[in-house]
Amino acid sequence: MIHINDLFTKYDYAVPRYTSYPPANHFNQSLDTDDYIRFIKESNNCEPQNISVYIHIPFCKKLCYYCGCNSHIMQKEDVIDKYINSVIIEINNSTEYIDKKRNLSQIHFGGGTPNSIDSRYLNSLVKLLLSKFSTIDKPEIAIELNPSLLTYEYIDSLIEIGFNRFSLGIQDFDQTVLENVNRDSSVIPIGDIVDYIKNKISDATVNFDFIYGLPGQSVESFLKTIDTAVSLKPDRLVTFSYAHVPWMNKNQLYLETKGLPLAENKVEMFRSSKEHLLKNDYHPIGLDHYVLKKDELYTASINYDLHRNFQGYCTRRTTGQVYAFGVSSISQFERSYIQNIKDISAYIKSINDIGYAFTKCYNLSNSELIIREVINHLMCNLEFNPARLSELRSIPEEIIWNNIRFRQENLKIFEDDNIIERNQKNFKIKDNGLLFIRNVAAELDPNFERADNLYSKPV
Repeated sequence: MIHINDLFTKYDYAVPRYTSYPPANHFNQSLDTDDYIRFIKESNNCEPQNISVYIHIPFCKKLCYYCGCNSHIMQKEDVIDKYINSVIIEINNSTEYIDKKRNLSQIHFGGGTPNSIDSRYLNSLVKLLLSKFSTIDKPEIAIELNPSLLTYEYIDSLIEIGFNRFSLGIQDFDQTVLENVNRDSSVIPIGDIVDYIKNKISDATVNFDFIYGLPGQSVESFLKTIDTAVSLKPDRLVTFSYAHVPWMNKNQLYLETKGLPLAENKVEMFRSSKEHLLKNDYHPIGLDHYVLKKDELYTASINYDLHRNFQGYCTRRTTGQVYAFGVSSISQFERSYIQNIKDISAYIKSINDIGYAFTKCYNLSNSELIIREVINHLMCNLEFNPARLSELRSIPEEIIWNNIRFRQENLKIFEDDNIIERNQKNFKIKDNGLLFIRNVAAELDPNFERADNLYSKPV
């Protein structure tokens, strides 16, 4: 049997992360205001009917060197004021064309660092959205948090606003690793933050986010971090592979001077942390998420009902077409993607000038809609099963086969390498092959072509 490190060498070519299909670097079509409004109106007649909202808060107290997000050093209060007011204008203008009979199922604040700004700004945005739409039962109101900026008073304000999912971007418990990447550790012990939230909201969901592959990490140190996390029992735990893309983020060049872990060490960090989490009652979700069995993501996973968007894994209950606001945010409608301007000043100017801030889009063909369903099902449910997908999504099997790439000889290579387990024309991703699921997805994608500076490496 081929060794995992040899597999990494064999499959160490850049592939899309497939958080969307097509990937975001393919969004290159222009649009005008009439197009934008038409796309929103068309979304009213598409599935899912639920509404999911993403709001990008780009500000950070300091920039972490690993970050590939659209983040900016904290601005003066008047700039933050202007930015939030611009987001409010964008929401008001865009939601005018969303059918008010549709229900809001999810609000997600990402960044940047959403808790770097005064919570009154977050309160105004949540109140605005809740005033415009009815909600499903127990809508998810989520926020990404930097623990180093949290106080008990700030947590109280978030709870009062109505947040019920809290994602703590811990990244690592090792102080040396955090210093290497220019990130501060939490002032309040993480366990105390979890207890405080859970005592205030018994059914709140608390996530821990970690990154492996950072300078200063070793297999032993990362496993120690995961062991500490397990002892605190978060509802969900994520282990992201650090994506080194210095051509997109120049700050990442600094990490090279600190020494990035070898690829085989990253592989072992993934393998050993997964093994430890499984031994401690966590269930794997897709490639990098783990949940306790009481979590609704677990139920969705065993029912083949998981879904993904740019904000991560979600259930079909909370899934909606995504209406995104703020700089660089990407709306994900059923048939189109629309991305906003990335620069804060240009964003504010565009909102003042025309009331919107879109910069480019992508309209999916009928064929791409099918490919997206296949790849999304694979990334969520770790299987290629046209019959099941046909039943779940009401797509004729013949249509699925006609629109994907299915090369027996290449799939045989994955099978021989113990990455997939095949049964005639179906296959499942094996435990040993999970790291290479993106490679398998790319094999099913008829539009994929290798290009080193377009995508990150699989590990």
